[in-house]
Amino acid sequence: MKTADTKSKTDTSGIHLWLVLWKAFRSLEAHAHRHIAGLELCLSDFGVLEALLHKGPLTVKELGAKVMLTSGSMTAALDRLGRRGLVERKEDDVDRRVRVVRLTEAGTELIRGAFEEHKQAMERAVAGVGEADREALILSLRRVGLGAVRRLADEDANKSVAGKSGRKRSTEE
Repeated sequence: MKTADTKSKTDTSGIHLWLVLWKAFRSLEAHAHRHIAGLELCLSDFGVLEALLHKGPLTVKELGAKVMLTSGSMTAALDRLGRRGLVERKEDDVDRRVRVVRLTEAGTELIRGAFEEHKQAMERAVAGVGEADREALILSLRRVGLGAVRRLADEDANKSVAGKSGRKRSTEE
């Protein structure tokens, strides 16, 4: 039995935060995978279709960056989606070296319905979290992510400078 003097304190360490985020992500990812598989799509194909639906035509490079796929994985996804008649790749009007990816009519129809279903599935997955908590969580996670990106960039810059000068650069310099 806990008394007022022995209240448990939440572990707020960086490692515990990472573990909680990781476990929460994996749980939500399982919901997403299950739903998307039911649409007869894989996650990368769904991501490509969703990005094109909401962003419009994109170059292969832009699309790969949006859905976080390597060049080879992007090509494989576009080949699969192209065979199904869901996307088309065409030369850019300005630079013929660049390929622009667009949804076909069939692709647009498929992803519109699939995305609405997916929104509902993910809503069910997070149904226990109220709107105010969601807003706070989203804002906090953005701060965590942006801060981590900045620190990685700082570390990369410090390594680059250290490599040129032969010594490590302190953050106080």
